[in-house]
Amino acid sequence: MSAFPEAQLAHVGYYCRDLEKMVAFYTRVFGFVVTDTGVSTRPGSPTMAFMSRNPDEHHQIALATGRADGPTTINQISFRVAGLDEVRTWHRRLIDLGIENIDPRCHGNAWSLYFFDPEGNRIEIYTPTDWYVGQPFGQTFDPTKPAAVLRAECAAMVASDPTHCPMGEWSARVAARIS
Repeated sequence: MSAFPEAQLAHVGYYCRDLEKMVAFYTRVFGFVVTDTGVSTRPGSPTMAFMSRNPDEHHQIALATGRADGPTTINQISFRVAGLDEVRTWHRRLIDLGIENIDPRCHGNAWSLYFFDPEGNRIEIYTPTDWYVGQPFGQTFDPTKPAAVLRAECAAMVASDPTHCPMGEWSARVAARIS
């Protein structure tokens, strides 16, 4: 079998009920800027807003009107940050912004903060750890604790699971399966 051509996940697009409210949320919470707006030529002619935080990407989020009533079908929209200190900074920022129901989870392979946007889509801010452990896995953690304490707690939690190994070892196994 030939190798797959290169493809990287680059952006997410989803329907919403209240476009202005969703644009305001992603602008206020994440600092996205609107790069374009307009009416689509697709059936139903949804109004769209394109948003980015990267000047090399026209959009990282595309929002379109036309979401039907009912629960979201999105499991989560995830934002990767540079490290545990950034996760802790985001936690303080979310609290300062009045975001409610923040759910901090240590998954063994990542520290994550979960919360919801105005239309009930679950958002994740996360950073990887140095370990792999079989998923799903996780416990609540306290992002107000010092990073060194959180690392030690996560290492102890991961060490108790028989699937654990260094992330580099796991990555090498997956790379072999992909190629």
